[in-house]
Amino acid sequence: MPEEKRTPAADANGKADDKAAAIKASAAATPATPAEPASPAGLPELVRFEKVTKSFRDGAQMRVAIQDISFVVHDLPNVGELVAIVGPSGCGKSTVLRMLAGLRPHFPATNGSVMALGKPVTGPSAERGMVDQKYSLMPHLTVVENIAFGLKLRGVPGRERHDRATEWAKKVGLEGNEDKYPGELSGGMQQRVSIAATLILEPKILLMDEPFGALDPKIRMQMQELLIQLWREQQSTVFIVTHSMEEAVYLGDRVLRMAAKPGRLVEELQVPRPDVPPEVMRKKPWFNDLTQELLRRLETDAPASGELPGLEKWRTQ
Repeated sequence: MPEEKRTPAADANGKADDKAAAIKASAAATPATPAEPASPAGLPELVRFEKVTKSFRDGAQMRVAIQDISFVVHDLPNVGELVAIVGPSGCGKSTVLRMLAGLRPHFPATNGSVMALGKPVTGPSAERGMVDQKYSLMPHLTVVENIAFGLKLRGVPGRERHDRATEWAKKVGLEGNEDKYPGELSGGMQQRVSIAATLILEPKILLMDEPFGALDPKIRMQMQELLIQLWREQQSTVFIVTHSMEEAVYLGDRVLRMAAKPGRLVEELQVPRPDVPPEVMRKKPWFNDLTQELLRRLETDAPASGELPGLEKWRTQ
């Protein structure tokens, strides 16, 4: 079905404008430095990685997946934050995400500490929802039944969970497909079901590992726009792993750039919050400047290099 296009005016209570202003002020005041996140006064910490190292046994030897990863994400009231993680293959992006999710064998850390919502991560939690590229749907359940499955495990009564799941199917653009099975859906539609099944549980932190990597470019942009729309409604904090620099710059409030051998965090970068659909933003000259510079730094394994060129154009547009 056709995708609904949002506009800044449609964003409830002007959150998009408020967020954009906050990012501009932050980017102007604080240059990016490696592993030195900003510390907004008075805001509680939502996620903290403190000198986290993870090693895996490879035969008789130990292989270091990530080493001394440190960053902090604060709980921004009424807006949340969207953090994109980029880096070459094998740099540990998914390891970081799965450690935060509390999923073995990536969890627990070999050294260091992983904190979420002010508490040590001890395993999976409903406060931390996970969406990956594999969709993770149950083939014998319908769209509504898949979306409602987590509510069923929580003991929510049948009528209530059916009504809530039906509403979420509508939110993600699956109205009219509620009784279909995963095998009858396209890849993009299956991913919509996965996102709805996660967000219906209202996680405080949403973890997404290459969620749109298998989709064609047009559907991918539609899913990016849908994610932004749902993120604004939910006000969660989202971590998304991606190999696409365009996706990272479009979706992220900040980008964590990693390097490999061993996996390490090189720098944290501020990027603009989108206020237009992705196909419109991609035509902005500053958007191309940001993505090309981020790609150059990644491909050349550049050291921390400060603010991305192009942000000044964005501020003065």
